[in-house]
Amino acid sequence: MEKNYASNEKIRATIIKDYNIDTTSSQPDQGLDQIVFLTSLICKVPVAYISILEPTEICLKAKLGVELTKLPRNKSFTETAYLAGKDYFEICYGENKEIFEEAKKWFKKDFRFYAAVLLQDQQGYTLGALNILDTEERRLENVQVKGLKALSAQAMKLLEFGKQNQQFQLIQDQLRQKYQELEKFASLVSHDLKSPLANIISLTELLKEENKDNFNEETVQYLDYLSESSYSLRNYVDGILSFYRSEHILEKDYENVDLHQLLQGIAKLYDVTDDVIIEYPEEATLHHVNKAALTQIFLNLISNGLKYNKKPVRRISIDFKEEEHFYRFWIKDNGEGFPEEETSRIFELFTTLDTNDRQGNPGSGIGLATVKKLVTSLGGRIEVSSTPGEGSTFSFSIQRI
Repeated sequence: MEKNYASNEKIRATIIKDYNIDTTSSQPDQGLDQIVFLTSLICKVPVAYISILEPTEICLKAKLGVELTKLPRNKSFTETAYLAGKDYFEICYGENKEIFEEAKKWFKKDFRFYAAVLLQDQQGYTLGALNILDTEERRLENVQVKGLKALSAQAMKLLEFGKQNQQFQLIQDQLRQKYQELEKFASLVSHDLKSPLANIISLTELLKEENKDNFNEETVQYLDYLSESSYSLRNYVDGILSFYRSEHILEKDYENVDLHQLLQGIAKLYDVTDDVIIEYPEEATLHHVNKAALTQIFLNLISNGLKYNKKPVRRISIDFKEEEHFYRFWIKDNGEGFPEEETSRIFELFTTLDTNDRQGNPGSGIGLATVKKLVTSLGGRIEVSSTPGEGSTFSFSIQRI
């Protein structure tokens, strides 16, 4: 119990404010309402309520058997229990007629028994109390007192949970704002880089073409390095934009999707030469899925399987299985593959395996990180198995809704 009433009232008011307990809303609080119901049942009383001690008023946050929402704090039952400073407080009409007569003005009933357990935080500051009233003078049995104390502890835990949840929401909002600022920064920087990069690439190619007979082998090699570095940087820029734009993809509406039609459209983007074969299911319908996100996942994985494949014939095979809670997919390629020990880090952002694609360009380490981000956000997971020289199989799931 607080040692100094006046000074501790200021601290206590601040603490209650931190809990952000809504004492103005008429909306029920299911958790606290259930505690009040159990309190009435265990103690066998017609009235039970959870009260919050505000500076001048008592607010009834949850209640049973009474219609009041607020009453003056002075000479109230909760104030009396608070000043008594006991773990458990009870009083009968014969012990303090004045307080019961004062309560009659507000409750409009003749009560003869009151008991309460204070709701206190970990530092011992009082927020309010779990209260009971009866129309007959009586005493609670020991088991009822224990039950009242246990329920008050649960009520305090609910208030603590509400406080923590609000703090978590605040942190989440701050992180979301920071992410939006970072996304905007990445977008602006990427946009500003793309234009000069395009100029560097086009001017380098033009310089090589117009002076192919004038440059020696070493100069041509330098220009090739410049061109490759520019393409590599452009891939990084495009990858960063794709990674951050994936957040917006996840906000798209969910819809029913014809899997064959979706994959057929993607296959047409890549199956333009005789050395590319893409196989996929003939008939399958996915219900209530994020089509934009799923399309992006397939685009990244198929593109990856074709880029890092130096075989004369590049083959992609896609399988699908409908499970009780998930849709599961397999994308198998006959590409270069990679050692098993690399599978644990292949989905990390900006992580590459020091291999170049068919055109000799290094990877950005962003595409697979974007895939994992999308799959995880869709309630699924992604795995990969690979054998060097034989190819890789990516398997991923998305949650059925």
